[in-house]
Amino acid sequence: MRICTIIGARPQFVKAAAVSARLAEMRADGADLEEVLIHTGQHYDPVMSDVFFRELGIPKEKHNLEVGSGSHASQTAAMLEGLEKVLIDEKPDWVLLYGDTNSTLAGVLAAVKLHIPVAHVEAGMRSFNRRMPEEINRVVADHTSDLNFCSTRVAVENLTNEGRGDTAVLVGDVMYDCALRFHSIAERERDPLAGFALARGEYILNILC
Repeated sequence: MRICTIIGARPQFVKAAAVSARLAEMRADGADLEEVLIHTGQHYDPVMSDVFFRELGIPKEKHNLEVGSGSHASQTAAMLEGLEKVLIDEKPDWVLLYGDTNSTLAGVLAAVKLHIPVAHVEAGMRSFNRRMPEEINRVVADHTSDLNFCSTRVAVENLTNEGRGDTAVLVGDVMYDCALRFHSIAERERDPLAGFALARGEYILNILC
């Protein structure tokens, strides 16, 4: 099975780190799996992108669209155009998406129009505020994905109420998986003063209001 994972924003990097690591373990155990990482470039600053790949051990993406910033329309359009070309070349069996960003929206639209099955992680989440761009993105993704992986029973109920219950699978919160898998990194970096060469008790913090 060939899976194209589409990511582009900070929360997606964190979630993908845990899932991609598990896919790699399954492949090492003999599963016929191949994952192709596609980075849209929605978040491109080193502290918003590179640091997560480095510290969480995310494999280097095969494709980076480098779309950068822009309005919702221009950014999503650039992603959609780039993703269509990549997916045609890669010919995946599934596309894997996370969350509710413009990368999610562009990814699901590009895939479904090419008749590629889509799995959406963190599906079914609702704010019920249609003025939020994220709400539109997640609703569109949920209603066009073939599999909706839900973190909570409430998310499953939301999809059921919207007529998408047959696509919903309760899998638990991938962020909990991240906490279990990467807690050692947090332990190692837990001293907030270490990076500033500050010694406890030897400085004064003056806050001006």
